[in-house]
Amino acid sequence: MRRVFKPLFFALSALLFVMQPTLSDAANKGAKKYELPKREFRGAWIHTVGNRQMRTMNVEQIKALFINTLDSLALAGCNAVVFQVRPTADAFYVSDLEPWSRYLTGVQGKAPEGNWDPLAFMVEESHKRGMELHAWCNPYRVTSEATDSLCAEHIFFKKPEIFVKHGKQWYFNPCEPASREHTVKVISDIVTRYDVDAIHFDDYFYPYPIEGEEFDDQAAFEKYGPEHGYTQPEQKADWRRYNVTLLIKELNDAIKSIKPWVRFGISPFGIHRNKKDTPDGSGSETNGLSNYEQLYADVPLWVEKGYIDYNVPQLYWEIGHAKADYEVLINWWNNNTPKGHFYVGQSISTFGKADLQNPNTTQMRRKMELVRTLPNVHGNVWWPGWSIIRNSHNIADSLVNVYQKYPALVPVYSDLDKKAPKALSNIAKDGHYIRWQQNEKDAANPMQKALFYIVYCFPDGVKADIGNSKYILKITDELQYNVVEENRNHGAGCKYVVTAVDRCWNESAPSKGLWY
Repeated sequence: MRRVFKPLFFALSALLFVMQPTLSDAANKGAKKYELPKREFRGAWIHTVGNRQMRTMNVEQIKALFINTLDSLALAGCNAVVFQVRPTADAFYVSDLEPWSRYLTGVQGKAPEGNWDPLAFMVEESHKRGMELHAWCNPYRVTSEATDSLCAEHIFFKKPEIFVKHGKQWYFNPCEPASREHTVKVISDIVTRYDVDAIHFDDYFYPYPIEGEEFDDQAAFEKYGPEHGYTQPEQKADWRRYNVTLLIKELNDAIKSIKPWVRFGISPFGIHRNKKDTPDGSGSETNGLSNYEQLYADVPLWVEKGYIDYNVPQLYWEIGHAKADYEVLINWWNNNTPKGHFYVGQSISTFGKADLQNPNTTQMRRKMELVRTLPNVHGNVWWPGWSIIRNSHNIADSLVNVYQKYPALVPVYSDLDKKAPKALSNIAKDGHYIRWQQNEKDAANPMQKALFYIVYCFPDGVKADIGNSKYILKITDELQYNVVEENRNHGAGCKYVVTAVDRCWNESAPSKGLWY
């Protein structure tokens, strides 16, 4: 899925330069036929695996890269950053359990200058910009390339019996209890020590198949299978799925026991099962690799059981693809994700493909139309996030000027919490500023404590309707808003209203209005 990293050093000023009001994709004009939603997940994957750039940079340069990246994503209307912090059983954060990542410093186990903590930095900087930070981890991958070397402190050398080699890469053996125990310990550590909004896993469960090579777990099957009722050779696939499901359940239980508001999301390969492989015909009209058959991940089961809070299948194909049609798949997932949140994993590269009905335009209009009209779809995650900064396929132009023109709140995670914070009562003008405080009782309650505040501006004569995202000026974690500096064009007679949103994005009633 995500193996290639291209060098990036793109200044925000350059991004602003390419964002011209006139869109190069004429099809985007049709997007104005429907209003932009106030609630929509707008994530971006920022991957680190395969990175060959950061190892040549000092900490200040990496900070500048991350700040530029976050500024660019915020400008493009994103409200969540999915940042890869555990690419190969290593860490982009301070950890006593796993070594520093080779993709950060060039050598696994080598700390950055001053023991600088990228995850802590990204959490703080994302929240400053009104964006969530989802810590993206890989559950089983230990090496990415045949030439990867592991540092002496790696758990690989302490418990070699829980690892298995497949192809040229090493993996935790998913069936080993010690593998699950270690993974749960690592994720619990992140959730305990960092103010992350979610834990995110991608599509690497059992490794992708290699022609002519069987995953080496026969001895483990004979050892562990019988105690769970798996004794026959034809039951091995079900046993593998059992192993993965057990890990997912244990992880969700651990996360929620530490911080009930922290979500757990999965981004699986885009095909669950092909129709031809399902006796009951429940699979999709596709003909490709399958999560269920080849990767042993039963994602709809996890959705049904509530083991995950959101699902982001990677629908990386174009509409009309012969083996995996985007429109077929988004409809299939829409019909088979009745619980939790369903976001679409969008490959930016496919947004340059020609529309089937109008080859002079791209498929972006139709794809976004499907996202915003299907009832169980709640947003997008853009792959790769770096492409937004580069404006690949004019994606930044389209998001800024049309599809993410106004800010959006993340959809409410009502399965976790339905209670909204109380309205902000202590709000007043203070020179150029509007300042406020949250209700003390709410602020002391982790579930009602404000994650962000939403600042609305309603011009004179416009009804104060907080349901319209057009009037959102800013999503902020601060207790103030500088009217003069941050909204130079507000004009006379503008009414400001502020709300609070909690960790699960329940929004309070509006504060009293303040006129400027």
